[in-house]
Amino acid sequence: MKIPRIILAGVSSGVGKTSITCSIIHALQNQGYSVQPFKVGPDYIDPSYLSSISKNETFNLDVWLMGKNHLLSSFISNSKSNVSVIEGVMGYYDGFGGDSNYASTHHVASITKSPVILILDASKTARSIAATALGFQKFHKNSRISAIILNKIGSKKHEHLCRQALQKTKLPIVGVIPKDSLSLESRHLGLFSTLDNKTLYRKIQKISKIISKNLDVDKIIELTKNTSEFQKNPKPNHKKQKTTIAVALDTSFNFYYQDNLEALRREGASLKFFSPVNDKKIPKCDGLYIGGGFPEILGSKLTKNQTMKKLIKNLAEDNLPIYAECGGLMYLTKSISSGNKKYKMVGLFDAETSMTKKMKLNYTKGKINRSIISEKSHNIQGHEFHYSKLDSISSDSKFAYELEIGDGIKNHKDGLIQYNSLASYGHLYFDSSNYAENFVKNCIKYSRS
Repeated sequence: MKIPRIILAGVSSGVGKTSITCSIIHALQNQGYSVQPFKVGPDYIDPSYLSSISKNETFNLDVWLMGKNHLLSSFISNSKSNVSVIEGVMGYYDGFGGDSNYASTHHVASITKSPVILILDASKTARSIAATALGFQKFHKNSRISAIILNKIGSKKHEHLCRQALQKTKLPIVGVIPKDSLSLESRHLGLFSTLDNKTLYRKIQKISKIISKNLDVDKIIELTKNTSEFQKNPKPNHKKQKTTIAVALDTSFNFYYQDNLEALRREGASLKFFSPVNDKKIPKCDGLYIGGGFPEILGSKLTKNQTMKKLIKNLAEDNLPIYAECGGLMYLTKSISSGNKKYKMVGLFDAETSMTKKMKLNYTKGKINRSIISEKSHNIQGHEFHYSKLDSISSDSKFAYELEIGDGIKNHKDGLIQYNSLASYGHLYFDSSNYAENFVKNCIKYSRS
């Protein structure tokens, strides 16, 4: 099975990976190619940019969460377009630890056997840029680096100096981007979400159009085709639809891995989407899935939607299975405090959420006890990514996760349990265990009760 593909990697965060990846997608589409985007690492916001420009849902590729085999299987199964474009994470060799390339962009490049374009920030440097490029080339025996893009070039003279220096790498330069090109703004969890943001979508389109004019598209296409073939994945079995799960999806809740949603569908769930911000009703369902997001941003609107909060709490007290992650957890507590404002939330859990200035970003590892997504205790690997903490947690609170890596909610414990609900700061990849199967089973059980 032939999958033309390319990975966009950076020497560090902040070198313009997302803007340039969007621009390459735009350029390929202008040449008549359909593009399937992927994003390395545990990220929700960058994928929304790639999806908005490609018009295809972006899938994450994370070795820690998925394992090598699941990652490769997901990549092959979801590469249904003419070209697959993968945006890297952080610096090219940055992953789980400092002593190996595990879970780095390079690790994903090795697993998927993909050629890599290294993005270099050329501002404030000239000849020295070659030392950086050569270092990345030679740091690992098989770097897979096949080309270079120069970003933030100041002038024709600056470009000439960089090109001269980079001749030692013997790598083609497939893009030279002026420093006055537009760039995407960052937010506290990365970039702004594109969901329901028409202004941002137009900006992505504008940036992509400008930057794409500075790319050697023909050479990039040639690189995507210079790839090995894969064996076809066997088609997964889809169970007959037996239950309905309502999924919160709006500007407050939109952090979902596409593979997780597909896993629920594969296990026999029909997914219906609703907005805790705007809707007054929840679709008729046997379970709720409330993902992460920014509930603090629209805290006032969430507070004012008393009908929705009461509905969710009543359903929880009726033992409807509810699975929530991060922003979903925050929404299910008694309140969210942000600055000098305090917003009343659902109140399912006897705890209060406070926004903090310090980011919690960890891969997580530990054990999960019996819950709506697990029939028995076993090991888990996930990640946590937030700017909040839970206060005033009831002393008799029950937790599903015991962590050896990661902070969790309190004392390295995560996954609050109340009635038939489970809410955690940690995010899980459903196919790393039988989480989707167990959640669907519990929803079916509820529908028959």
